Amino acid sequence: MSMLESVEDTTHSRLFERTPDLASGDPESRRDEIREYFLATWARYESLFRTLARDEAYFEKSIPLRHPLIFYLGHTATFFVNKLVLAKLLPNRIDSRMESTFAVGVDEMSWDDLDDDHYDWPSVAEVMAYRDKVRDAVLDLIDTLPLTLPINWSSDWWPIMMGIEHERIHLETSSVLIRQHKLDYVRSDPDWRPCPKTGEAPENTLVAVPGGEVVLGKPFDAPFYGWDNEYGEHRGDVPSFEASQYLVSNSEFLKFVEAGGYQDDEVWEEEGRKWRDFAEARHPTFWVWNNQWYLRLMTEQVEMPWDWPAEVNYHEAKAFCNWMARQTGKSVRLPTEDEWYRLYDVAGVEEVPRNTPAGANLHLDHWASSCPVTWFRHGDFFDVVGNVWQWVETPTYPFDGFEVHPLYDDFTTPTFDNQHNLIKGGSWISCGNETLRSARYAFRRHFFQHAGFRYVVSEAEVRPPATQYETDKLLSEYAEFHFGDENLGVPNYPKAIAELAIRAVGDRPAIAALDIGCASGRSTFELARHFDHVTGVDFSARFIAQGVSMVDQGALRYTLVDEAELVGYRTRYLDQLGLAEVSGKVQFWQGDACNLKPQFTGYDLVLASNLLDRLYDPERFLAEIHRRIKACGLLVLASPYTWQEEHTPREKWLGGFKKDGENYTTRDALDELLGEHFSLVGEPGRMPFVIRETTNKYQYNFTDITIWERKA
Repeated sequence: MSMLESVEDTTHSRLFERTPDLASGDPESRRDEIREYFLATWARYESLFRTLARDEAYFEKSIPLRHPLIFYLGHTATFFVNKLVLAKLLPNRIDSRMESTFAVGVDEMSWDDLDDDHYDWPSVAEVMAYRDKVRDAVLDLIDTLPLTLPINWSSDWWPIMMGIEHERIHLETSSVLIRQHKLDYVRSDPDWRPCPKTGEAPENTLVAVPGGEVVLGKPFDAPFYGWDNEYGEHRGDVPSFEASQYLVSNSEFLKFVEAGGYQDDEVWEEEGRKWRDFAEARHPTFWVWNNQWYLRLMTEQVEMPWDWPAEVNYHEAKAFCNWMARQTGKSVRLPTEDEWYRLYDVAGVEEVPRNTPAGANLHLDHWASSCPVTWFRHGDFFDVVGNVWQWVETPTYPFDGFEVHPLYDDFTTPTFDNQHNLIKGGSWISCGNETLRSARYAFRRHFFQHAGFRYVVSEAEVRPPATQYETDKLLSEYAEFHFGDENLGVPNYPKAIAELAIRAVGDRPAIAALDIGCASGRSTFELARHFDHVTGVDFSARFIAQGVSMVDQGALRYTLVDEAELVGYRTRYLDQLGLAEVSGKVQFWQGDACNLKPQFTGYDLVLASNLLDRLYDPERFLAEIHRRIKACGLLVLASPYTWQEEHTPREKWLGGFKKDGENYTTRDALDELLGEHFSLVGEPGRMPFVIRETTNKYQYNFTDITIWERKA
């Protein structure tokens, strides 16, 4: 069957409204378009729940990891109210009980982390009456709110668009829960007819994809609504690769099932094997065996359509690729996000048209199910977009320039954990923002969506992106102290102290330097501007990990407390600090300054910044440090001398007390302890440093600086 013939079997004669252009046109025409977009979304969402056969189906969970469907019926309406109240567009709540009950869904948890909470759910009739009130309130805003173009993040219209696109997301995720519900809880509906046709599955082949650059991300003045992780920019150079012409069909996946792939431990990743064993999975979750194979659709069970795409989670897709790699001897795997975009560009895929059906099984333009993988051609490939989402190797991560929207600061950031992989291309029910090239959605690897996969063959190494934000308060404060902004007019201290040390070195040899007590490592990098090799050593592995992240990923991500439980998100890039070119000269090690390993020796400079008053035995450190420094090399000591017993036993303090009835300072101790092996260079000095705690609280400190030259 041709694509044109397949398109004739559309589910609706009228196309489901597309996401509006928010940047151009007549404002009043745009108001009317947003009104229709809202109403169409609202009505289609409610029509989805008409597939539930009786009220009981609303209150029993489809799967243990999610709320029952009554929650999702109320949740999208509550989302509108909560965001509009937060944006000060609604003066009052509509129903506080509803807006509390339906506010927060169950997080995507591990497969064995069950939600056993019990809720006093309102009735279906009560929720529908509440939805009617919310609908009227949103319509009143749409009809009366002043509108100027473009509509962007700061516009009062943004939370309205946010609510509409949010409901379209839940249109899809709720359809998956309905598909996982008991068959006797669901019923067919004329608005949700599946594709009625199937045929012979194709033999999949590999097609070459030439290498090239991909540019991802969109600017903040882009014309269509977007979620936070879509903004910013990422550029990637993609080597040439081969990709399967078709999505993996049920027929192709059957070979893996019949070969015992689900019992073959060797082809499963560790995480996938644990999921498989817990779930006792032996075949895809929507496959049903009853003397022959059947496929569970949203509202019915049909004989297996072998030419439809196999719908699996990431673990199953990955295991198939590993099995196929073993069978063929080729480097078979899932594509990366960059490779998927390269395929998209090479195939010449276009956005869903405004006024004609999509040239893909997308946007509910055709059926309420998948269709044969041979029906929608995109260049030399089929189903580059549409039919089912496609799993990729890449965990979701923020682009350069990522920001969170203040009205929805937890949309994406909880997924920056290397446990949520991106899905690309959209499924038959994906609509609105979900269908755009810029769309970026991710799920836990064990979760099910209307998702399948295609495979690629490539020798290119897959490197996980930097995804996680450091949330520990102390580590985040140090990350900002080292790599963050200037505060209160005081220059970045780790940079400034490194520059002071470099000036002190002058024309002396600059082969190797040791940054002892390096913490997050900014001074280590800065010293590498002048030295051939710099070693950063710190007692804390957690601090060292921040420096290592900068070396490996070129980026460090962390949260900062703004006020109480409210946080902001920061990403610092090594190249933006002008340090990318020196990262190859830097190494980080965990170590004890009072008991350094023998290999840490032969340095032209040792920098010990804000270290002395944090050591358990600072005298031992000073007694041994000369052994690490070359003749005529320098020791730069900087410390505020904040002696505290939590760090240094009282009897080990170097100064800050009475000795023989007289004041005895740390500088006095330094003269005594270092005089045998060092000579003081120049006059001691002081340098300010600022540590940010919150938006309104900073520590303003001074460190005392002395510079010592190792005697020949």
